[in-house]
Amino acid sequence: MLMNNKSLKKLLFFLVVQFVSVQLLAHDGGHGTPTKVWKLVEDDKTITADFIQKVDEIVYLSNEDHELMVFDISDFKTEEQQYILDKSNWIHEQNVLPQEKSVGIVSPINLYLALGLLLLLVALFTYHYTSKKKKFYWAFSLLTLLVVFVACKSKSSTSSFKMAENDVPFLVSIFGAFDKVNTKYDDTYFYIESDGIPDHEMMTGITSWQQQVPINHDYTGANAWAIPLQPELAENPLSTKDNFMKGAIAIAANGIPIFNPLNNRGEDANAIGELDQWGGHCGRADDYHYHLPPVHLQAKVGSTKPIAYALDGFPVYGETKEQLDENLGRFSSDSTYQYHAIKEYPYLIAAMKGKVALNPNTQAPENEITPQARTKGVRPDLRPLRGAEITAFENTGLHQYRLTYKLDTLSYSINYGWDTKGNYTYEFVHPDGTSSKASYKRK
Repeated sequence: MLMNNKSLKKLLFFLVVQFVSVQLLAHDGGHGTPTKVWKLVEDDKTITADFIQKVDEIVYLSNEDHELMVFDISDFKTEEQQYILDKSNWIHEQNVLPQEKSVGIVSPINLYLALGLLLLLVALFTYHYTSKKKKFYWAFSLLTLLVVFVACKSKSSTSSFKMAENDVPFLVSIFGAFDKVNTKYDDTYFYIESDGIPDHEMMTGITSWQQQVPINHDYTGANAWAIPLQPELAENPLSTKDNFMKGAIAIAANGIPIFNPLNNRGEDANAIGELDQWGGHCGRADDYHYHLPPVHLQAKVGSTKPIAYALDGFPVYGETKEQLDENLGRFSSDSTYQYHAIKEYPYLIAAMKGKVALNPNTQAPENEITPQARTKGVRPDLRPLRGAEITAFENTGLHQYRLTYKLDTLSYSINYGWDTKGNYTYEFVHPDGTSSKASYKRK
């Protein structure tokens, strides 16, 4: 039996009220002017904004201009922190089904909205065919579309947001602190050029050595390192424990690449003695790179500035007392994300928070981020020299170096260098003073 007009009107009114009330409850203060005044610890400041969500120790608010504001929960006074926790728990209870946390589960509120919308549409069409007052039909139809629009807009505005774009002058100031680094940029990337040789000493302290020595590499032009100007958050950050064991994951402020703390065999390169006192060593192409965060660069860039940028576009800072998330990073108050160094494994970037493109010709765990600058060695790669310890490394002239190592209490050295025409010479000096030489041409 069909409902009479009076009953239908009551049903329609009830459904509309339910839709509107659910939308308003989704956020503090609805979609108008923010209604809550927040008390901050710093200088007893106050701000007016609506609560959006809490993720780990990060709190998201929306101000009167509908701009996203990001804070650490510790930025708020005690009573505000309790409000945040209560509000976050309430939202969690309303949106997560008991015992169900897998991707793809529909929250009760979304299910409620979908069922309510279906009932509303059924009621409208029923009313349309039982009443001659078609103007009510069109009015309620428009109201339904409005409710759907508000629901979709609300969902999109809170589920994702655009990260702040990297500031080019700031990037120039960081990498420009080093004379040997050149920079340029286009609409998509900020490019870092270098010769792959840092200004500091190298190699000293290595006790697990593959007989490689640092030489120059042409990280310029089309082979420069590239940092995205517009970083984007990844839906599923890729762990450095299971990925990126090939190629760099970041570029240091001095133009030297930073590799995964794990070597290509999945071992902690630092723990097994492969790294020098600056957290670096040479790869098979005689390419010098870091496996640890180069915190020593703070002496040049400053203690409050980034020491590197990850290839996802987010900066890498030195150590901090602030609480870090599972990726070894945190959101800052200006809608940006930053990684930090720690003393223990994984040292930096436990997972890549930002989106990165992967070289399709590589597979995990030896997948690599693209674009990626390439190295080009001049001699065959060698094998580990068991028991050797590098005791000294000297710059003896323009593009000329001496590496000294000890093996079985005896001292050996390698004198090597290159000229502007791409000719490389190596002299291997033995403990008895005799030596052998080898020459190579970079093609």
